[in-house]
Amino acid sequence: MTSKRGPRRRDRHGRGLRGPIAPSYVPMARARSERFDDLVLDAVDRLRPKWGRQLSAVEFAVEEVPPLSELGDGPGFGAGPIPLGRAAGARGQSPASIVLYRRPLEARARDRDTLGALVHDTVVEQVASLLGLSPDTVDPGYDERR
Repeated sequence: MTSKRGPRRRDRHGRGLRGPIAPSYVPMARARSERFDDLVLDAVDRLRPKWGRQLSAVEFAVEEVPPLSELGDGPGFGAGPIPLGRAAGARGQSPASIVLYRRPLEARARDRDTLGALVHDTVVEQVASLLGLSPDTVDPGYDERR
């Protein structure tokens, strides 16, 4: 004979429910994707004083990896490098957009500082592509970091 039990009212050993490992205000409590989003926002904010008007109609987004349509046939088949981002101009009702790919950028960075610089350079390159300018015109310090 099996009886149905009601919902469990406490955890298995009676010590209470588990809480978060770190308080929410500590950087460790934030997910990697959230920290990456912050790096992108910081990079965009650094460009806003000079390019705010042009960037006001641009949507910035982050995706994990590039879609298959942007990749070649794979390694060894003449595929180009894996893209770090893409820029698309406005079309009809769709605004201009810049998308950064989180995983390829993280794979190329040694540490958080390197990742921040790489994200900034990628944002600068995509903004330059969208505006039809050179990256060093968008950010004069771009060539110094190369």
